[in-house]
Amino acid sequence: MALVSAKEMLNKAKEGKYAVGQFNINNLEWTKAILLTAQENNSPVILGVSEGAGKYMCGYKTIVGMVNGMLEELKITVPVALHLDHGSFEGAKACIEAGFSSVMFDGSHYAIEENIQKTKEIIEIASSKGISVEAEVGSIGGEEDGVIGAGEVADPAECKQIADLGVTMLAAGIGNIHGVYPENWAGLSFETLEKIDNSVGTMPLVLHGGTGIPADMIKKAISLGVSKINVNTECQLAFAAATRKYVEEGKDLQGKGFDPRKLLAPGFEAIKATVKEKMELFGSINRA
Repeated sequence: MALVSAKEMLNKAKEGKYAVGQFNINNLEWTKAILLTAQENNSPVILGVSEGAGKYMCGYKTIVGMVNGMLEELKITVPVALHLDHGSFEGAKACIEAGFSSVMFDGSHYAIEENIQKTKEIIEIASSKGISVEAEVGSIGGEEDGVIGAGEVADPAECKQIADLGVTMLAAGIGNIHGVYPENWAGLSFETLEKIDNSVGTMPLVLHGGTGIPADMIKKAISLGVSKINVNTECQLAFAAATRKYVEEGKDLQGKGFDPRKLLAPGFEAIKATVKEKMELFGSINRA
């Protein structure tokens, strides 16, 4: 199965009132865990790559080669999109060139006019190659590769302006943040989400910062037009906790427990369990 654009899977999700998970990848183990879980649960999936993770994994061409190799070797038949997360203008162009099947250009920190102009240019380059494009209006709180957002709420009129350019999906700030949510978090603004959904019509909406949002809020967001939910921190926490437990129990000192394949196995399984749990919550199981 070759990589696919996220367009069809997200349009189906919007119509079917469920969401496809974007799970960020950081290395080979993460990629393998997410792909296997998607295949086992017959779920479409989006592999997210931040620009920082792209550098860490030796560049975008390395990632494309690894993912394409896995699709073949693991006999993956479910739809898989390889997506740049929170991309800069240059980053989005580099990923299109490298063979990604989907990109996000995050112009939310620019004035709306400049965001529109740059998003338009990325759409022109991407659409000629059948690559899906995500845009953002109203920044997402927290920090993602140096871009810091306070969790602003997007303006529905601006969302419509960006949607009308022909983007595939739209990330709109509704009070969501990256990372772990603080105790004093005000929650998602469903009133804003409803207005945005009404202003953009059938366009799939994206919820960033999916870690730690209560299940009932996730379900309500999906019912109001969210068709893609991004998860990263939750997998990181699960991976770290499982690895720590293995080391603290001294298993790395027993026999050849220090072998990286053994050392990373508990974290690998923890990611699989987290991804499956999210796919169940998002309703994407058996939707491939």
